[in-house]
Amino acid sequence: MPLPRWLARFNRRFTNRFFGLFAGRLPPWVIMHHRGRRSGRIYEVPLAAFRFDGGFVFALTYGSGADWVRNVLAAGECEIVRGGAVHSLSNPRLIPTEEGLSLANRPVQLVLRLIKCDEFLAMDEG
Repeated sequence: MPLPRWLARFNRRFTNRFFGLFAGRLPPWVIMHHRGRRSGRIYEVPLAAFRFDGGFVFALTYGSGADWVRNVLAAGECEIVRGGAVHSLSNPRLIPTEEGLSLANRPVQLVLRLIKCDEFLAMDEG
């Protein structure tokens, strides 16, 4: 179940600015660069990403209808900055809830279950 849209608007305006101070340098926080599907504009958004063998997975706390998710699915690729390194990602795909949860560490799994996050996006590196 996605978090409410009003919370997404609040986070975009306030919380993302805070996370932007260290996202991209302090895992699991990353800065994702993606292209708008209609505007072609490059956007960046701070997110939590969990590494798995060959790629990264993102918990879709606002659901698969979030603009950044729709942009990445349409483009088929994006870049993230994690730990100061740039990673090119491709092959975006929605994965089952249990598979997505299994890729996060135990404390994060508990939080994601508590907020009822049931959608995940996996992408391959390279």
